[in-house]
Amino acid sequence: MAEGCCASGGNIMILACSGGSNVGQLSNQAAVELTQEGFGKMFCLAGVGGHLGGFVQSAKDVPQMMAIDGCDIGCTKAILDHANVPIKSYLVLTGLGIEKNKDFNLKREEIDTIKEAVKKSCGESHSAQTAAGISTASCCS
Repeated sequence: MAEGCCASGGNIMILACSGGSNVGQLSNQAAVELTQEGFGKMFCLAGVGGHLGGFVQSAKDVPQMMAIDGCDIGCTKAILDHANVPIKSYLVLTGLGIEKNKDFNLKREEIDTIKEAVKKSCGESHSAQTAAGISTASCCS
């Protein structure tokens, strides 16, 4: 597992759906693997949903965030909206052409597609923030 947050993308908070379908579990697995690879850090969406003060404040204060929903129901988005946490980058897996079902035999190619989409989205978000003059300082500085 990658140590510290200084790796590329290390200061990105990843909040992922872990719902009871393939896309929920794909979202969760991609978040786990991205964290293990040093691209961001998975964070506890349940803590935000439970309105636990430290979790909510951390989500509000983080310089860069990726919220991942498995499908258009949008549980991750709803949790963040309900806690008044602004969403900085957002991805819905069914929007990538991944069909929602109850097959929990996760496909490697789908996980890899999700991870690439997250990296691309975070890169675009970082570029937009920099162009707008918004600070994207690393947590290591």
